[in-house]
Amino acid sequence: MGHRIWANGLILLVALPFLGTGAEEDYQVYTEAPRIFLNSKRLRLLRREKERQSIRWQQFEILMAGKAPMPESGFALALYSQVSQSPQPCQRALAGAVSLDIRQTAMVSDWCGPSPALTAKLEKALTVPLKSVTGARDRAIAAVAVADQAPQPSARALQELVEKWWRGTIAPQLRQGGSIPRQETYALFELLHLLRDNLNIDLRDDAGAYFKELPLFQILSYYPSAFPSPENEFRVPFFTSDGEPDLTQAALSRAAELAMVAYDGNLLENQFIQGWALQDRFLMRGTFGIVYEFLWANPYQPGLSFHHLPNLYHDKRGGRLFVRSNWEEDASYFCYYDGAIQFFEDGARKRLVMKGNTSPIQMGGVSLFSGQSPMKFMIEPVKEEPEPGERASANKLYYFLVGLKPNVRFDIEVDDEELVETSTDAGGILALTFANPSAPRAVRIRETPGGPGR
Repeated sequence: MGHRIWANGLILLVALPFLGTGAEEDYQVYTEAPRIFLNSKRLRLLRREKERQSIRWQQFEILMAGKAPMPESGFALALYSQVSQSPQPCQRALAGAVSLDIRQTAMVSDWCGPSPALTAKLEKALTVPLKSVTGARDRAIAAVAVADQAPQPSARALQELVEKWWRGTIAPQLRQGGSIPRQETYALFELLHLLRDNLNIDLRDDAGAYFKELPLFQILSYYPSAFPSPENEFRVPFFTSDGEPDLTQAALSRAAELAMVAYDGNLLENQFIQGWALQDRFLMRGTFGIVYEFLWANPYQPGLSFHHLPNLYHDKRGGRLFVRSNWEEDASYFCYYDGAIQFFEDGARKRLVMKGNTSPIQMGGVSLFSGQSPMKFMIEPVKEEPEPGERASANKLYYFLVGLKPNVRFDIEVDDEELVETSTDAGGILALTFANPSAPRAVRIRETPGGPGR
């Protein structure tokens, strides 16, 4: 399918405090070690995987027993020691823990036992300014790791993170249409696990709509074609740089999905994530990915087939649009994100010029136009049933006009129907849905006199 031509001719067409309150919360950590990710239920599952000699455990054990160089050695050794209940891997992890990053240092301290040097290093991380989700995760994991040795600094760091950073800044942005950078989704779910497991605080409560839509965004923001590596195949999240995909980011994206299901396996949207993730060809077998794969995957959790999902995701709040022609790996793919267009077909990102075109791109029962004002186009009757995996049905037609002004009202006039008003989203997308007509009809659109804020 031409997997190695991802950067072929890529053109990106760039267009265009609320402070949550609730019941009194206690930020002191009272849980027993291990506190970081390995609550009693998860540790019991992982040790059962060892007893059953599951495929993930076997691969993890082969690499660890063979002393393969692990990119995140502290994480790998400490996890292996906890599951195998052997002290030697922890001894090796502790010997080199001072030189590790904060996240791995915290894991080693929590899973293998604290030391004055590790505690001193982690305490310094409690006051680092919160500038990203990854930084917030690092502060939270350090605070949980030193909760016994420095209870008050730990509690203050967690309280500031939740009340000032998350509820005062991040959650309001998410409610207003913002999003977490895709490359930080895994760090976000580590943060969620840390706070719920140790403080019984669910950060999703402050931005419910965002988290409900996140699984569909996660699935539909991948290119359709799988990408081969020596150990396994990867699904690749969309990216804007030239060259081939970053497989570390692809691995962390899969790890995020496994962590989503581990966080809430009963959520309907996460059951589709489980069906998406649990295919053996994508099981991460390399020295980086296997540690995440073994930690988070639960092969006993039922999943739903992603083929039942719509083939499009329109984020009205954030102004993003992703469309697949179908759910097969040879599908075409359209992405409109942050005012930029990407198109993927035949295993490669390809040149796509929409501006000025009057003919729509037809994908999976969806019509995509370059938006203009004023503008006229025809809607045609659809008689045949949609292909499997297509969003369109015999009764509804989906049209998206991209590249318009954001948050502007438009008049929509359809033959033999009354004039209606609607508006573009934050990204300049005008989404229109029509009943399947019995005969062709003309649609006319123009910017509503008076413009924004009318």
